[in-house]
Amino acid sequence: MILSTLGFALEAAAIVTLVILGQRDQNRFATLGELLDRVMSTRAARITILTFWWWLGWHFLVAQTIDP
Repeated sequence: MILSTLGFALEAAAIVTLVILGQRDQNRFATLGELLDRVMSTRAARITILTFWWWLGWHFLVAQTIDP
């Protein structure tokens, strides 16, 4: 439990740090739209993301509704 709490606290600190750095230097980080344009530019990336979302939905949404 302590390890999980420390992990979430570290993640929150990293998010706050990135937000502060992003506000301070506008040219250092890409916007969300620029990031999505770059990631979705290749067919392989689009198929990988689609497959990941399918896997995530199957394992966490559908699998819980099927009786063993």
